[in-house]
Amino acid sequence: MRTFEWLSRGAVGAVFLVNVACAVDFLARPEVYTAGFEVSGVPGRALVQGFGILFLMWNATYPPVIVQPSKQRLLFTIILVQQAIGLVGEAWLWATLPPGHEALRATGLRFIAFDGGGLLAMAVAYALLRSRRAYSFG
Repeated sequence: MRTFEWLSRGAVGAVFLVNVACAVDFLARPEVYTAGFEVSGVPGRALVQGFGILFLMWNATYPPVIVQPSKQRLLFTIILVQQAIGLVGEAWLWATLPPGHEALRATGLRFIAFDGGGLLAMAVAYALLRSRRAYSFG
């Protein structure tokens, strides 16, 4: 059981760290990312910084799961649902982009790849915890 808890901490922690690092970079250096979203100027800067804020909001549930994955079943489930919503939404946006938006398509693919990989890793860790009856159901 301890192994599965550490595997869960690693999976959730890795996604958390990358998301927070992206959020901080979006907030501190938005001009680096505006072209990838096909935006510019003050509106582009505000949009990218807004994404950074959303990333931070989205990850508020991660720390309790990282600390005690076997005791945070509901939060772990919420994290998986959030990740799945993100992946499905990003894939839908990417699939509906009209031709001529290569930078936006490339940015979308990076989000899809990261969120898909993160969802897979966290879902496997969650399933392993559950399979070992690591959660209390009281």
